[in-house]
Amino acid sequence: MLPSLLFFVGFVLVPMGMCLVYSFLDMGIDTSAATFTGLSNYVEMFQDKTFIRSLWNTVLIVVVSVPLVTAFSLWVGSAIYPMRSKLRSFFRCVFYLPVVTGSVAVTVVWKWMFNPYNGLLNQIFGTTGFDWLGDTRTAIWCIIMILFTTSIGQPIVLYVAALGNVDRSLEEAAAIDGATKLQIFWKIKWAQIMPTTLYVLVITTINSFQCFALIQLLTRGGPLGSTSTLMYYIFDMAYNYQRFGYANAMGVVLAIFIAIFSAIQFKVAQTDNG
Repeated sequence: MLPSLLFFVGFVLVPMGMCLVYSFLDMGIDTSAATFTGLSNYVEMFQDKTFIRSLWNTVLIVVVSVPLVTAFSLWVGSAIYPMRSKLRSFFRCVFYLPVVTGSVAVTVVWKWMFNPYNGLLNQIFGTTGFDWLGDTRTAIWCIIMILFTTSIGQPIVLYVAALGNVDRSLEEAAAIDGATKLQIFWKIKWAQIMPTTLYVLVITTINSFQCFALIQLLTRGGPLGSTSTLMYYIFDMAYNYQRFGYANAMGVVLAIFIAIFSAIQFKVAQTDNG
């Protein structure tokens, strides 16, 4: 218990406190030259068009990807679960493979697929020369699609496991009483897999808010900031512009947004269970 508490305090609470303190400073790489500026970082933040654009892109990614990942994972998990053991294990491995594959390797594959001249997507749609990642209309949706494919593996495995713990006697009793498959799912299965659904929602939300590697490796926030996210803009301000105080202020705002979205999900889940 004590080692876990010390780890939590040293690697979670202390960094969070330091981030909050630094957010009130004008601080570069030389921390000894830091000066207290109060709320000026926060005031500047909400006047910064790039920050507003990054915030909007991040919220768009969360709002689109989280429901899609959850619904698709539940559907695939429900389809896989009744299969024979070996076939079920095969599909779980197939969907989980992108999770254990290095992000750089996955990015290289997708970069080839989006290549304007010899990419797979242009060959399929007959749009040779179209730059999917270089067009402001399509770049953010390409990022969402890649994030979706790399996020469904773990939820599918979790849903298959959760469906295995559903009380079969309740399903059989409902079927005898004339309940349809949809009614059995909604009234019996859904209630029993709600803890898994809540976990999937929260984890997927956090991962979506923290989308960074794809942006850094594929677009670097471009074109024209259309794929810049809060995590990428924080990195850009901290390590390219040496504005650590400003970056920490954005980190605080990002943490608040994650907390708000997670609290809403917990509240909705409690309402459904009630």
